[in-house]
Amino acid sequence: MIELEGVPELIDPVMVAAFEGWNDAGDAASGAVAHLDREWKGEVFAALDAEDYYDFQVNRPTVWLDNGVRKITWPTTRLSVVRIGGAKPRDLVLVRGIEPSMRWRSFCNELLGFAHELGVEMVVILGALLGDTPHTRPVPVSGVTSDADLARTMDLEETKYEGPTGIVGVLQEACTHAGVPAVSLWAAVPHYVSQPPNPKATLALLNRLEDLIDIRIPLGELPEDARAWQLGVDQLAAEDSEVAEYVQTLEEARDTADLPEASGDAIAREFERYLRRRDPSAGEQQGDGSYLRDTSSGLTRPPRRRPDPSGEEPPAPPEEPGDSPEPPSA
Repeated sequence: MIELEGVPELIDPVMVAAFEGWNDAGDAASGAVAHLDREWKGEVFAALDAEDYYDFQVNRPTVWLDNGVRKITWPTTRLSVVRIGGAKPRDLVLVRGIEPSMRWRSFCNELLGFAHELGVEMVVILGALLGDTPHTRPVPVSGVTSDADLARTMDLEETKYEGPTGIVGVLQEACTHAGVPAVSLWAAVPHYVSQPPNPKATLALLNRLEDLIDIRIPLGELPEDARAWQLGVDQLAAEDSEVAEYVQTLEEARDTADLPEASGDAIAREFERYLRRRDPSAGEQQGDGSYLRDTSSGLTRPPRRRPDPSGEEPPAPPEEPGDSPEPPSA
């Protein structure tokens, strides 16, 4: 039974979800939801029962001391609500947790129950995958949906993916069957530097989320963290000639593929984001949760193969434990 005592009627709510694990390369997706929760001071109003969905030998609880008293934190999925102020206030329902070990259908149904009770208008699920993308270029972010009408009206890709999937793909399909509009945003993380965190990929997901639901997200120190991350990877790559050569090959392939994009929609989106950040009223959008009580170098050696410079997508790199090579269209 879902109880929402203390949660008021929400304004145009959108549910934004991310899950640690297979669909979260570089912790980019879970890091994005954590950033939203931190910047807008979200307060948890519900948590799923950990006993129902998690294998504690896979995701172990942690013990900690609170003024000398030992306490246990159980792995689970929590929901919080933040209100975005400004000229057009709206609420976000943030879902942050770990990919469940079992009972995925029940897990999705429980989240959809919350969405129904809260009047959620759309569900946005964030994910991150390993890809053949250079760390020196903008992070590719794909927006996909199973809803043909939504794909057309929001300029998204209609998913055609077939193959293994994670909780992101399962939740998106559950939303579709329940009649809830759902979108997945996928960031591509360089597979040769997959260790978390990846603030550049997190920043890219937040920028795409801004465009999708027309809000302004306070970025805090994230842009500087992203620049520092790229500089650090630059320095590590420069120390290994094979890695440097591989990165250059990826850059050439990416630049060739992006030439048509460079003069079109990408520039328009950047300009719109620039105008939104200059809007004085946008600066008033502050979160208000008060209404609720390798290796040592960090680089993975590149594979011996080389991408096709024609821009065609090469085969996915070997899967690494804990990371997902799932395509954006999952």
